[in-house]
Amino acid sequence: MKFVMSDLPPRHRYKLLVSTVTPRPIAWVTTRGRNGVVNAAPYSFFNAMGDDPPLLVLGLLKDGTGANKDTATNIIEAGEFVVNLVSEHDAETMNLSCVDAPRDVSEIDYAGIATTPAERVSPPLIATAPVSFECVKRELLEIGPRQVIAVGEVLVTHIRDEFIADPEKLHVDTAAMKLIGRMHGTGTYLRNTDTFTMTRPAYDPARIDGEAR
Repeated sequence: MKFVMSDLPPRHRYKLLVSTVTPRPIAWVTTRGRNGVVNAAPYSFFNAMGDDPPLLVLGLLKDGTGANKDTATNIIEAGEFVVNLVSEHDAETMNLSCVDAPRDVSEIDYAGIATTPAERVSPPLIATAPVSFECVKRELLEIGPRQVIAVGEVLVTHIRDEFIADPEKLHVDTAAMKLIGRMHGTGTYLRNTDTFTMTRPAYDPARIDGEAR
C-alpha cells in the first residue's frame, strides 16, 4: 500500500512511523524546571547525529492541547538536559516514569529513580543508567504544531566503569549494558541481544565493469 502522509491525520502518521522505524533507542531525559522540580521522561524519537560537535537529537511531541510537555518546556527555559540510556534492569522504572504526572510532581520521586549530580549541567544523571550524556541546547526547531526538535551538544559522557572494556582504546562493552529499544505497537520493547556482524566491503570496480560487458 501507498500512504500519502499529508492525507492522514497525525495519529495515523505516528502509527506508520513507529511501526516501521524500529528499533529506536530510548532517551530517558532528565531536566530541571524553574520551580526546581526534576523531570524524567523517556523518548524514542531520539538518536546521535554527529561528532564535531557531538550531537544528540530529540523529537518532543506536544500534549493533546498543543502545549509543550515538561521536558520541552525545561529545555527551552534552562537550555540543559541529560540523556540517560535504558537497560533491562531499569525497564519497569522507566515505564513508571511515563505517567502523565502533574507539573509539580517529580517523576524522580514518583518512580523512585536514583540520581547523582551532573558535572556541567543542573539536571541530575540517573544513577543506574549505563550511559548518561550531559547536554546543552544548540538548536530548537518548532516544525509543525505538534512537535519540537531539540538538538543538544554533549558536554560530558558518563559510562559506568563495568562497561569499559579497554580505557585506552575506548572499547565499550555495549552488549553487557543490556540496552532496550522501542518497537512497534503500544508498550512493545526490544532487547539488544540478537546481533550479527558484517564486514564493510571495499569498493570493487570489477563489479561495475562486469555488468557493463
